Parts: sequence; structure tokens; C-alpha cells
Amino acid sequence: MSATEDHSIRFHRVHLDDMARVRVCKYCELEDREVTQGEIGKGYELTEDTVIPVLDEELQQMPLPTAKAIELVAFMPAESIDPIRVGDGYCLQPDGLVAAKPYKLLAQALERSSKVAVAKFAWSGRERLGLLRVRDGVIVLHSILWDDEIRDPSELAPDAVELTDDEVTEGQLLIDRLTRDDLDGPEFTDQYTEAVSELIPAKREGKEPTPAAEEEAPTGEVVDLMAALQESVAKARTARGEDATVHEMPKTATKETEKKQPAKKTAAKKAAKKATGRKPRSA
Repeated sequence: MSATEDHSIRFHRVHLDDMARVRVCKYCELEDREVTQGEIGKGYELTEDTVIPVLDEELQQMPLPTAKAIELVAFMPAESIDPIRVGDGYCLQPDGLVAAKPYKLLAQALERSSKVAVAKFAWSGRERLGLLRVRDGVIVLHSILWDDEIRDPSELAPDAVELTDDEVTEGQLLIDRLTRDDLDGPEFTDQYTEAVSELIPAKREGKEPTPAAEEEAPTGEVVDLMAALQESVAKARTARGEDATVHEMPKTATKETEKKQPAKKTAAKKAAKKATGRKPRSA
């Protein structure tokens, strides 16, 4: 059984002139006619002119141990599995009284061991990898992507940049201010679905929908990272009803900077003497 529910608002495709439903027809290119579901099967395109038919019965009769059962392969800590590999969840239900005892045994053993089970199973015409865990006494199966289904993100990493300790500390402060133990609260609501729910009755009554507040488009200019971080911290404090004042962090001079200070002052004096004879820079 699916472990999740979809509350998205569904729309039909319609012909705007008369609001009649628009449907997709299954059409045979060679015979130039619409075909029924019973005439449709699977085919593998070997070449542009050669298609190999594959029957559903042939796929069902393949000698796979996972075709009709979930095969447990290994057990491991849940944190050792990269979350990017974990997909949709399905609640597993024991098939009758005979399966109730081994089902309960596996569930309690998993809970006591604080581990998850890795399994193989067949689903939608292919063999998949799965993760079994326990939630409120029920075994939940999550599909897991194979290794070759995960893209290498290294090419998307940003170029080398330099960050100061103050900037990283401000980032940590922002994380601390927004840290919480749950996902309860008005900020974790589906605002888009709520807006669509208000749009439909408004249009039915002939009212104009409330326009959304326009946000400033990004300018593409280089921003002051420290100022942006401090602004984010201030917003986080305001949201929690705290004082939004963000004090600048004290900068501590190191021994190296202290030694180099006299040299900087001397250089500054020399620069000041030369400044009188400089011409202004052209734009």
C-alpha cells in the first residue's frame, strides 16, 4: 500500500472555446487508425526498421526469485545509505495469519537492531533495490536507486572561492537560529495549493483573483555576502519574536597582522604623498 497521499489539485485538459474535454488517442502510425488497449503491447526497437515484440506473459515467467517476493539481501545502518538514493515509500501488509508471525518477527528485530534491511524486488517490469524500515510497527519499503542511476554532481560544484572566518561564523549563526526539532508550523504549509483552492471558487463567482505580491527580480549584481548573511539572521530573529539587531562580530587581530601594521602605515604615508600628483581615473 502507498505510504503517502497526494493532495494536489488536479486539472483536466479542455478545449478553451467550449470547455470540452481533450483526450489523448492511441493511434497506429502504419494503419492510420485509433487502436484499443487490447491491441497494444511492448516492443524493443533493435534498429530503426526492426522491433522485437515482448509479451507480458514472457516477462512474468522469467526465472527471477524477486518476481513474486521481496528477497532480503543485507542489513545496515540507515545513515550509511545516501538519502538521494531513497525513493517513494510503501507500507507492507502481511498476507494472512501465516505471514503475521514472520512479519512481526522482522519488524521487532529491525527495531531492536536499529538497522534497516536491504532487499531486491520486482516492480513495474524491472528488478529494483529496496530499503525496509519500521514505522509505528509497520514495515515500510522504500525503493532505492542503483549506483549507475545516480549522477556525478562534481561538475556542478562552484569554482574555487575564498571565504572569511566571519562569513562562515555568520552562516553557522543563521543555521543555529533556524534549527528546530520538527516540521510543524505555518511555514511548512503548501501555499500554492491553498492559493489554487481560493482561486477556483473566486473564478466561479466571477471575482478577480487576488494578485500575488511582486518580488524584486534578482539584479545579477555581486552582493556583499556578510551583509546578506546578517540580513538573513535578522529575519530569522524577527520571525521568532526576538530582537532583530545584528551586531557586527569583533575582529581579532592576529600576531602576523600586528607585526605588519607599521609597514602598512608607512605605505599609506607614501601613497598619500603621491596622491597629490595623480590624475583622476577615467570611467
